[in-house]
Amino acid sequence: MESDSFAIRKKILDLTREFYAVAHKPAAFKKGDKIRYAGRVFDDKELTSLVDASLDFWLTAGRYSLRFEKELAAYMGHKHALFVNSGSSANLVALSALTSPLFGQRRIKPGDEVITCATSFPTTVNPILQNGAVPVFLDAEVDTCNMDLTHLEEALTSKTKAVMVAHTLGNPFDLDKLSSFCKEHSLFLVEDCCDALGAKWDNKMVGTFGDVATLSFYPAHHITTGEGGAVLTSSALIKRAAESMRDWGRDCWCAPGEENTCSKRFGWKLGDLPFGYDHKYTYSHIGYNLKATDMQAAVGCEQLKKADAFVAARRKNHAYLLKALSSSFGSCFIMPRSLAKANPSPFGFVLTVRDDAGFTRDELTACLEKAGIATRLVFAGNITKQPAYKNKQFRVVGELTGSDTIMNNTFWFGVYPGLEKASLDFIIGTIGSFVKSRQKK
Repeated sequence: MESDSFAIRKKILDLTREFYAVAHKPAAFKKGDKIRYAGRVFDDKELTSLVDASLDFWLTAGRYSLRFEKELAAYMGHKHALFVNSGSSANLVALSALTSPLFGQRRIKPGDEVITCATSFPTTVNPILQNGAVPVFLDAEVDTCNMDLTHLEEALTSKTKAVMVAHTLGNPFDLDKLSSFCKEHSLFLVEDCCDALGAKWDNKMVGTFGDVATLSFYPAHHITTGEGGAVLTSSALIKRAAESMRDWGRDCWCAPGEENTCSKRFGWKLGDLPFGYDHKYTYSHIGYNLKATDMQAAVGCEQLKKADAFVAARRKNHAYLLKALSSSFGSCFIMPRSLAKANPSPFGFVLTVRDDAGFTRDELTACLEKAGIATRLVFAGNITKQPAYKNKQFRVVGELTGSDTIMNNTFWFGVYPGLEKASLDFIIGTIGSFVKSRQKK
């Protein structure tokens, strides 16, 4: 029976490879095709791995999840990786873990403050509010889109417990300055690397400088599992708290389908429970269920093998666009900048329209969208002006002029590995035609 099922599985996987070649093999770019800002890049290996996992019909975390977590931790240079169902969930788990009583006086409590950037994706900021803490917003630099550290010391109070900030669009922020600031003041540093897989600072992977890091595997990101994300740390204590937050808040750390990993399942005395209460149903945190599935992890295992090639392709595409656009249109745009020690893993190509360019951001993006070139804004812009944050408790340190400029003048478009040179040339040509038409007026 086992040999029969193995033979049938092999036939199914062979047919899956054939199916990929017929149904999913990418076609070359031709004029008129939509140029997306991002997209999944995969081959028959991801498809067969996904089908292989589905044939197990395990449905929750299993053999592929364990493998993916182990390989991802090694790739990122961490001891632990926890696979979750999205990058937003990863941020929620990471910040929530730091509220654990396991950290004693260092824990983040309601009313404590967390320094972050006013130009953010919402779910970098939301976990701070969701845990009853207070976001303290600093401005963003227009040319890097990262947090401006000018008023960093001014933002510090006796209530400050952590800094939670993203490497915006894959461009590393100043990790020397921010990590030393956090160490000096005993603050947790949460690196949101959801857009920055493979980016490096001083030749070291971003996400390894802080206490805990996060990744997203949404289809737009550097690698994908469909929906999915990860929490990474080398701290056993943070791993324990994060795993509990991800897995219902339970004290038990058994993998799905396992029991008595601690060898004393009925030998604990915790809280006001009776001695011997089942450890699998003992809860030490107010947690969630944010696990991902083995089928998602199966895709991730194959995507991770391609991560270096994907990052290299993004860097190549970004460099090609930067050379072409800065040499011809630098007077119209503030071009993207990275710091000397940074080696970005670009999520997109960012342009900021200068006030004296002779046209607006919205006019240019309308032109690009009409031509089939997808554009995106830099997330929430100045997040303090978003409707969701009206009447929410937060502090602002300094002026948010950079965030306002990004909100009004900045946009980005794709550099993902699915874009060919012909696609990039079409983007450059479309921008060039638009700028020249405006300069004649």
